[in-house]
Amino acid sequence: MMRRFAGRRSRTRTERKRGRYIQARPANGPIDDLAFDATLRAAAPFQKERSEERKQVAFSIHRSDLMRKIRVRRAANLILFVVDASWSMAVAERMQATKGAILSLLNDAYQRRDRVGLIVFQKDRATLVLPPTNSVTLAQTALADIPVGGKTPLSAGLKLALEVLQRERLRHPDVMPLLIVLTDGAGNVSISHLPPLEEAYLYADEIAREGVHSIVINMEHMAFDQGLAQALADHLKAPCYTAGEMRAENLYYTVRQELNARTPPATLEDRR
Repeated sequence: MMRRFAGRRSRTRTERKRGRYIQARPANGPIDDLAFDATLRAAAPFQKERSEERKQVAFSIHRSDLMRKIRVRRAANLILFVVDASWSMAVAERMQATKGAILSLLNDAYQRRDRVGLIVFQKDRATLVLPPTNSVTLAQTALADIPVGGKTPLSAGLKLALEVLQRERLRHPDVMPLLIVLTDGAGNVSISHLPPLEEAYLYADEIAREGVHSIVINMEHMAFDQGLAQALADHLKAPCYTAGEMRAENLYYTVRQELNARTPPATLEDRR
């Protein structure tokens, strides 16, 4: 149900009674959004054999005839970057690429109605540098001066990302989030009594349970890679990309590729 249209948002199914009615399926569950036309068609072939019932009613409908509407609507994408700003990696290069990608995504956000946000984690905390927005002006102001240096509180970044995503889903129930984590995966600061990486993986598992589509950009140099970024991606149930030649346009196209590739989970009827 996901397709790319210029100047459009992502197309997605919705369980709410809003959106365009495109087809009908058997109402095995809730019957509060019935497709009356499809229900009548489903019951029509059985009217002769229900002749006794039709002495009481003009048209006999059984529960097995009920059909529910399948609707689609345009849903906005929320692209949330979570970036390691510690000294553990090439901060200047990573930040430059991230800022460039954010501004590129915002340039078409007005037409697509996407929103982009940025969380930075370093020292002992994570900061929401850019709350979700489609304003290029606000982004340019927020991205002008981002603090860097210190240790790597990976779990703090993931925790704040989870909170932001949950808050956005309450405000915009049909939002389609994409979480992009740029890190080498080497968290070394806890926000509780747990070891840093164990704590980070717990938050990553919770993000995965929320059904958030994520990707991890591994910023570690190949010669020193210990597989920590891949381990984080495994807990997020996400693909892990190697940064390689880290440029803004590469990151931008990677994000767009992931947005275009996503599909909502199939329903039981779809799998039959």
